[in-house]
Amino acid sequence: MIITSLSQLDLDGTYSYADYLKWRFKESVELIRGKIFKMLPAPSVKHQEISRQLCKELFNYFDRKNPYQVFSAPFDVRLYDKKKSLNAIDDIFTVVQPDICIICDKNKLDTKGCLGAPDFIIEILSLGNSKREMKIKFELYEESGVREYWLVYPYEESITKFILNEKDKFEYAGQFANDDII
Repeated sequence: MIITSLSQLDLDGTYSYADYLKWRFKESVELIRGKIFKMLPAPSVKHQEISRQLCKELFNYFDRKNPYQVFSAPFDVRLYDKKKSLNAIDDIFTVVQPDICIICDKNKLDTKGCLGAPDFIIEILSLGNSKREMKIKFELYEESGVREYWLVYPYEESITKFILNEKDKFEYAGQFANDDII
């Protein structure tokens, strides 16, 4: 059954990717560990300008470096529990839409987006969602095996960079601002 309104769901319930595929809301949502997270309304102009500029730089950089692929939101990234099947959509409880992601393994791409952790994710923070990006998604991306993660702070005009270390933990790799080279 197609679901057209969030009011048709129990917001405290647990949902899978199979459920997510039946949703046709006006609102944008992400599914994190089976829980529904409402996304903020359309991003600010500043957010969009930063996204466009970063995408432009990344597209230019990776243009001739097959098989690297750069994607910008909205783009579904399905993260699975590494202990469960990769093929069963009922076993996927997380679907996020990073602002920008880079995928090096073409086998992770299908008609629905990305299945598994992108190699590199950039989240551009908006007023009101920093707790989610800084805590929940930080832990989620780390546990999923994202190799590099940037948090962009538009109003501070800075970027915090994290790299996944050999112990599969994010390691702080620097704070960059203004004209710094990252």
